[in-house]
Amino acid sequence: MTTVSTARQVEIIKALAHPVRLEIVQSLSQGPRCVSDIVASFDCDMSTISKHLTLMRKAGWVSCEKKGLQVYYELACDCLPTFLTCIAAIDRGASDSCGC
Repeated sequence: MTTVSTARQVEIIKALAHPVRLEIVQSLSQGPRCVSDIVASFDCDMSTISKHLTLMRKAGWVSCEKKGLQVYYELACDCLPTFLTCIAAIDRGASDSCGC
């Protein structure tokens, strides 16, 4: 088993630490989406969304695949929506029922 350094763990978690990136995760939890559809869902320009997606891809949260002229992104970590549900449960004071 490979041990991940604390610094890398922090880097991975920080890749989610932005409201737009969390909303992208929520969007991708419904299934793969092309970049243009993601951009259309947010009040951000293409370059901003692209930077968010690149950061999330480098952290390992999302993956991408080019199909024709479009690039499709999807969650690379199936447990990410559950992780976010746990965070919401902790916020509600119900961490014992987070579903993990």
